[in-house]
Amino acid sequence: MVQTMIKRHLPTLRRPGLRAHRGVLGICPLFLSAAWALPPAAAANHDRLTFTNGDVLTGKLDREVAGTVFFQSDELGEISVPWSKIRTLETAGAYVVLEDKPGVHARHAAAEARLGRLAVAGSAIELSAGGRRQAIPVANAQYILDRQTFNRQLRENPDPFQGWNGSATAGVTLVEGTENQRTYTSAIALTRSVPTVSWLTTRNRMQADFSSSYGKITQPAYVGAAGLVPATFTKSSILHADAERDQYLTNRFYAVVQTAWDHNYSQGLDLQQVYGAGFGVSALKRATQQFELKGTLQYERQSFIASASGTNQELVGSTFSASYLLKLPRSIVFNQTLAYVPAYNTPRDYSASETDTVTFPFYKSVAFTLGTIDSYLNDPPSAEPPNSRNSFQFTTGITYTVKSRY
Repeated sequence: MVQTMIKRHLPTLRRPGLRAHRGVLGICPLFLSAAWALPPAAAANHDRLTFTNGDVLTGKLDREVAGTVFFQSDELGEISVPWSKIRTLETAGAYVVLEDKPGVHARHAAAEARLGRLAVAGSAIELSAGGRRQAIPVANAQYILDRQTFNRQLRENPDPFQGWNGSATAGVTLVEGTENQRTYTSAIALTRSVPTVSWLTTRNRMQADFSSSYGKITQPAYVGAAGLVPATFTKSSILHADAERDQYLTNRFYAVVQTAWDHNYSQGLDLQQVYGAGFGVSALKRATQQFELKGTLQYERQSFIASASGTNQELVGSTFSASYLLKLPRSIVFNQTLAYVPAYNTPRDYSASETDTVTFPFYKSVAFTLGTIDSYLNDPPSAEPPNSRNSFQFTTGITYTVKSRY
């Protein structure tokens, strides 16, 4: 295009009437030589993918993960294609190839990463860099990613406040009648995984959760047959907070350090503190399903509201937990967590809990959430009225999805 326009207007530039513009025309030879040297835009800035049936797409290679190529096409947007459907793939820029090594993290293999322009044909990947060429079997390529993503995700660490993702939920129930009822619920769940992209194997992960439920039922004062009856009220207050750090030792197996705090007024529990460490395994890790198992050894301290001599406990125990996440059609998400907490030095002081949530997308980052929280404390202290061993909550609320860029 540039060459055609210059050739078309070149006679005009040489007319005598333009002699006064020699200063401008003096740079024309330099401009012309530079213009003729420009390669076609498609060749310089675009990658080229050829299917086995002969169809060709131009665009940009985004990444390759475990045998699937993700290509940003100029015509179709992002598409995913298995290697078996690709005849050739050529890139204009440099890419990093990480080979598949069982039990070894992509971060650990980064030192052996190979960088260069890609030319894939058949079952071989040819990397060209600095006049040198090296071949890699397609079957050995676990990841292919651009140099910027490689440096940011595998060689650098995000700042402590970067890379956090999760959700914040709030709900309220108001009842006005013979009795007045107020119930407020809130929850925050945040996770930061490094690398921050889900398609790379996780190196470490941090999680923080907080949930609260506060309710109050008030019976207003009234005049009865025996005279004035004063106002009475009943309240409930349940708080939970936890934090966890996971360090992956292999692609699925990781070490865990965690802490948790619980307060439950309806069970007479003022504060339960847990500090523990152990191991976890990602037993199932798919795009639509995740299942994890964890076990820790921990120190636990229980303090009760109406504590008598000997009711507060210092325990040595464990937490055995299972968590399951299922992504359903229409972006509906189901999440379930089960936990059993035995106490080894006082076997009767065990506890358990179950949390279930279903999130329905509503508008952009806003969703509607239904959930249940069931907690069991086997040996609450004696009180009047008696403390219940089991506490059950049904919650609803509006959820906002939190996403932090990195």
